[in-house]
Amino acid sequence: MTTREHTREVRIGDRVIGGGNPILIQSMTNTRTEDVDATVEQILRLEKAGCELIRSTVPTMEAAAALSEIKKKIHIPLIADIHFDYKLAIAAIENGADKIRINPGNIGSEEKVRAVVDAARERSVPIRVGVNSGSLEKELVRKYNGVTAQGLVESAIDKCRWIESMNYDNLVVSIKSSNVLMCAEAYERFAEVSDYPLHVGITEAGTVLSGNIKSSVGLALILSKGIGDTIRVSLTGDPCEEIKSAKLILRTLGLRKGGIEVISCPTCGRTKIDLISLASQVEDMVQEYPLDIKVAVMGCVVNGPGEAKEADIGVAGGIGEGLLIKRGEIVRKIPEDQILQTLKYELDHWNQ
Repeated sequence: MTTREHTREVRIGDRVIGGGNPILIQSMTNTRTEDVDATVEQILRLEKAGCELIRSTVPTMEAAAALSEIKKKIHIPLIADIHFDYKLAIAAIENGADKIRINPGNIGSEEKVRAVVDAARERSVPIRVGVNSGSLEKELVRKYNGVTAQGLVESAIDKCRWIESMNYDNLVVSIKSSNVLMCAEAYERFAEVSDYPLHVGITEAGTVLSGNIKSSVGLALILSKGIGDTIRVSLTGDPCEEIKSAKLILRTLGLRKGGIEVISCPTCGRTKIDLISLASQVEDMVQEYPLDIKVAVMGCVVNGPGEAKEADIGVAGGIGEGLLIKRGEIVRKIPEDQILQTLKYELDHWNQ
């Protein structure tokens, strides 16, 4: 099986994936791409959250033309998402897309696909070949008596070979399904027969709650086998939530270091402070710090100090007050209304 250390290297803008390079986090804008200001504003927010590759839909020529203006104002590679119209793919490439995502099967005739491939080759723009369980070819559905991992993999291989026959192999592959186990199996099967880098994710995962659960389970199954070069956590919500989740999944699996990890207790009858609100505020606050440390937010002074021993710094709540804890040692008491600002002060001065 080809693991991420041995997949082909592919350059996307100023970033390189595959060949053991770091797994990159991707998201997708939900603005109208034609609205340059709104799209740029969202991408800049995503960049701040930690997004490293961004995809935008290109449903019109106006959207394709907007790509050149968008690229001038952002700092991460821009990927064009294309469906059906090969002319839009070519226009996106001409307007500076760093990668295009297509399903060759819905682009149309070989002549149209070849025109797209020729444009990509001319500018060394990689093509992401996307296969989706919702659009699997009817003949493969019949062959395997339904949508299966085998059918998805065969579809992906066929599309790669089709583009290869046009003398182009600067490809990235994605095989998406909302069925978690099918998706994981398909990626594993594909990695057994190909060394193309893989973009992984669970498509149509759902809302922030259900989508996070499905994506966490699916991505853990895939990434833990050494598969995956870029990832997206697909959520129905603010795309910045996708970035937070992706970073946490990678850190939890030991695939990325850096960034503060927040641990917190589940609360119980001993909790005397508004721990749920406090933990959420702390989690939002630490996003801006590049520190590679663990922060604990505990609900009581009985078990809090002990449970926070694994953390570099933490707080534990009491009646109208809290404890500041560093590496398992109680430093001092803090008034309840000063817990958050005290923790922020300590993080601001962590390396001083």
